[in-house]
Amino acid sequence: MSVPASGDRRRELAGRLAAVRERLDAAARAAGRDPSEVALLTVTKFFPASDAVLLHELGCDRFGESREQEASAKIAEFRASVAEPVEWHMIGRVQRNKARAVSRWAHTVHSVDSLRLVHAFEKGVRAALDDGEREAPLRALLQVSLDGDRERGGVVAEDLPALADAVGASEVLELGGLMGVPPLGWEPERAFEQLHGLHARLLEDHPAAVELSAGMSGDLEHAVRWGSTCVRVGTAVLGYRPLA
Repeated sequence: MSVPASGDRRRELAGRLAAVRERLDAAARAAGRDPSEVALLTVTKFFPASDAVLLHELGCDRFGESREQEASAKIAEFRASVAEPVEWHMIGRVQRNKARAVSRWAHTVHSVDSLRLVHAFEKGVRAALDDGEREAPLRALLQVSLDGDRERGGVVAEDLPALADAVGASEVLELGGLMGVPPLGWEPERAFEQLHGLHARLLEDHPAAVELSAGMSGDLEHAVRWGSTCVRVGTAVLGYRPLA
């Protein structure tokens, strides 16, 4: 398959992005919410830096990545073309030995799910701050396992309060809120309703943890209805990922 010229690709991305923004606007209004309450995180994993540059030209300023090595190279290439600051978010699972590297570039990590990972990020962020590679704490979202299956990532509900307290007490991490993905085979409504309930309980002890990262290309309307403040959209904006 040939790679589209940048003008063709820009028009394709513009059309897809406009359609997603219309969906988000309609979903928010249907839920009785202000559309400005729901941020679009454009997921650029598996796509080239040139797409992120085009999306930035179209008004996007938040990008999601899931693999550290790919992200670091892409961000360096992006910064060679774009001087304005944007937010890069880590949405994939993070191995503890990658926390130091992620701490150099991530504004927010959506997949914090263990105390050991919290400690790894604290060390990484402190080093990045000392080395001048970042100027602010790392924003951490706690990934929740809605079905209790730890193998797919996420903290189980009963361990959530202790994990939230650990992040909340950190000097170099900022507790942003929760992230969740519907388990395989679950109806989105059931998953996002449960996630909404867990978030409500988190806010009782951590009222500043207002972020709820939920919803992707296929289920964003359900997520917005249940309070999502950030939808992570890749395919609906960028198309299906390119073949290796």
